[in-house]
Amino acid sequence: MAKSAAKPKAGEPASRSSRTGDNSATAEELKQYYHDMLLIRRFEERAGQLYGMGLIGGFCHLYIGQEAVVVGMQATIDSTKDAVITSYRDHGHMLATGMDPRGVMAELTGRATGYSKGKGGSMHMFSRERNFYGGHGIVGAQVPIGTGLAFARKYDGSNSVSLTYFGDGSANQGQVYEAMNMAALWKLPVVYVIENNKYGMGTSVERASAVADLYRHGEAFGIPGEQVDGMDVLAVKAAGEKAVEHARSGKGPYILEMLTYRYRGHSMSDPGKYRSKEEVDRMRTERDPIERLKKMMSDKGVLDEAHLKALDAEVRKVVADAAEFATNSPEPDPAELWTDVLVESRPST
Repeated sequence: MAKSAAKPKAGEPASRSSRTGDNSATAEELKQYYHDMLLIRRFEERAGQLYGMGLIGGFCHLYIGQEAVVVGMQATIDSTKDAVITSYRDHGHMLATGMDPRGVMAELTGRATGYSKGKGGSMHMFSRERNFYGGHGIVGAQVPIGTGLAFARKYDGSNSVSLTYFGDGSANQGQVYEAMNMAALWKLPVVYVIENNKYGMGTSVERASAVADLYRHGEAFGIPGEQVDGMDVLAVKAAGEKAVEHARSGKGPYILEMLTYRYRGHSMSDPGKYRSKEEVDRMRTERDPIERLKKMMSDKGVLDEAHLKALDAEVRKVVADAAEFATNSPEPDPAELWTDVLVESRPST
């Protein structure tokens, strides 16, 4: 949790960031984190509605409940040069990197105005402008790619890092360990962010992993790691700052295990019968990342109830606009099936 502080005077920050790894934040930073998490939450709620209406096809994995992880981590990097890559539960990551909600929703609904021209859908959209490299549907496959992004950054001397996200369900994949070995061997600037939401598909971590503390999975390669409260955006930011500094300074990879929770099923087709309603309700009531930050800001006098309601209305308007834009956008021309399949290159002379 954030440090306790006296109520600030008008115009003063609620608290002041002091050093790397400190979980304090200015009033403006708190407002931005709240806005970004709320945008992800409302966007995902609307995506769920559109899926139920048959406007989103294929798979759809919602990020509701996990918003603090990606918002906290995004606050630790340089978005102009650092890379981000993740799995198929990716809409929140797209929005956190600054991708346009219109383009994201258009891609979800398979429209020509989407980030992948309507051909990628929920799990496969990218933005080179925002250094977002997907969205990957194969479990754990993004980890070697994210490690490769770190290799490229070390090779070109850009002093940038790769945030490589994966879930607890990917943590025991062989390719994850192979990537970790190379990252440690070559001291690559990669931060592995394990979003441990307690269930891989419908199987609890304890039933799937001999070592349930997933941050320890890099010990064989000498990769340091730690466990973080992934429902607290400031705790995520503090841990993320330390991990990013470690990677950026040439010390090699770092593992952050974010203890988080998804409120919805694994995907929209998952009824979630493997956990009790009481468990989900308890997490919503006691641990919700947005409500925790909302209470903190209210206690510190950062935002009053009127401002909070106005911000929620503003976010809802953005999401409604994205949904309207998407549903009114044209579907791709069938000829698009044959584009972006092959890139021909000639050797330099």
